[in-house]
Amino acid sequence: MASDPTIPTSKTDTLTQPSASADIAAFVAKAKAMAPHAAGGRGRLVFALDATMSRQPTWDMACTLQADMFREAASIGSLDIRLVYFRGLSECRATGWISDTAQLARLMGKIACQGGQTQIGKVLSETRREAVASGVRALVFVGDAMEESVDELCARAGELGLLKVPVFMFQEGQDPAAEQAFREIARLTGGAWCRFDPGAAAQLRELLRAVAAYAAGGREALTRLASSAPGAAKLLGQMR
Repeated sequence: MASDPTIPTSKTDTLTQPSASADIAAFVAKAKAMAPHAAGGRGRLVFALDATMSRQPTWDMACTLQADMFREAASIGSLDIRLVYFRGLSECRATGWISDTAQLARLMGKIACQGGQTQIGKVLSETRREAVASGVRALVFVGDAMEESVDELCARAGELGLLKVPVFMFQEGQDPAAEQAFREIARLTGGAWCRFDPGAAAQLRELLRAVAAYAAGGREALTRLASSAPGAAKLLGQMR
């Protein structure tokens, strides 16, 4: 299927190989020079979703709930979101950085879910590339399955951990393979894993608000939100 020309994309269709030692050393050095959550800086959040066929109901729900992320961030500072999604046999795409909820809603409304296998490795690689290039405060991933090599995913997650980019893995459903992988990705990056019930908009809304608070204001903002939001408290309790 040809890509929609109205949706900006990055080169995430080609699976990248795990970094060599020299490459890892280079981006670790850059990570040490970065200042996460610098005063006055805009929060940058990668919002990644599984868009394979089983995900259509949750995709529609996420289209509605994404506005809550911007609203939560606006009460703290500011937020830019980069949407990354995969579907079909090998399609994985990313938008540019978006600071307007209406624009993100329009883009998401143009995307239809298609059958295929998971491509979480590409999501992690794209986030790592963007983190090295211009900085990312967090990645949130929403999905219900994992059909890849756990070891390869953990290697890529470890790279994000070295860059101090926490990954928040939100799992819909009960798939044990997905839970094992999602928990480990969260642990290796200093992020958090949380399950939400299929179709539970209120649960997902609270989780997305918590991540937006972290992306816009760092751990301090998440701690403040945790005093009144159980979902935020749950995420905070898992983070290193």
